[in-house]
Amino acid sequence: MVRHIGQVSTDAFTVLAEPTRRRILDQLRDAERSVGELVDGLGVSQPAVSKHLRVLREAGFVTCRTAARQRIYRLDPGPLRAVDGWLDPYRRLWTRHLDALERHLDSQEQ
Repeated sequence: MVRHIGQVSTDAFTVLAEPTRRRILDQLRDAERSVGELVDGLGVSQPAVSKHLRVLREAGFVTCRTAARQRIYRLDPGPLRAVDGWLDPYRRLWTRHLDALERHLDSQEQ
């Protein structure tokens, strides 16, 4: 059973909770990469990287295409936008608090 927090599946948070998966997303942020390039960049075994890529693909965080004999992965920003949208009210809350603190500190200097 998939539960949701707002419009975000709790599975998205489970996927992002794994540090190796976040590192894979970091690697894919700037460019698409083959499995071999990810293995080299992460220093993790090929089977482990493939396992994490499968989880990321099933959750919609990455897409895959085949080029010759390689599987090339690309970041799909959709699920990250959903997570960011859920986080946005909390970001605004902290921004208001920090702005109020800044005003208070500025008034103390005068």
